[in-house]
Amino acid sequence: MAVLVLGLVLFLGIHSVRIFAPAWREQKLQQWGEGRWKGLYTIVSLAGFVLLIWGYALAWPNAADLYEPPVWMKHVTALLMLFSLIFLMVSQVPAGRIKAMVGHPMLLAVKIWAVAHLLANGDAASLLLFGTFLVWAVLDLISVRRRERAGTAEPAKTGPVRNDIIAIVVGLVLYAVLVGGLHVWLFGAAPIAVA
Repeated sequence: MAVLVLGLVLFLGIHSVRIFAPAWREQKLQQWGEGRWKGLYTIVSLAGFVLLIWGYALAWPNAADLYEPPVWMKHVTALLMLFSLIFLMVSQVPAGRIKAMVGHPMLLAVKIWAVAHLLANGDAASLLLFGTFLVWAVLDLISVRRRERAGTAEPAKTGPVRNDIIAIVVGLVLYAVLVGGLHVWLFGAAPIAVA
């Protein structure tokens, strides 16, 4: 599990600088410039992402089972993942009505993704991976709300409904691709339980 922990520390650590060390982040941005900061951010993020995927792949097969979710819970997970992917796509396209209504669709997508996977996986590696992401998303949302109240974060903008339609369609396509075999190929687990 050491590789998984290192991956989580790197990936979520760099994504948490704005939460826990905003003054340090601003100082580095001014010293280095945005390009150099983004370069470091990208390198650390990618290294952490690779390590957490590799670490989870190493830890998952031998991880102790802490609880055994009922098989039907995997169907609940599959439904929740549909919404998670749609919110993920909402966060990536220009603002529509949903982005303005939700405010932070990426964080919502991560929270739904984490909860969904905790409902379907009861092993220690999954609890560590998905539980850590859930805690991070909650802390990040608290940080964003604090910056909004202080007036240092941009408010969500509203855009045309066609942007929502694009996000929903792309989310549905991504969901179909994952369920159709990409999830098994990438992660070795069927996302829809057969039982």
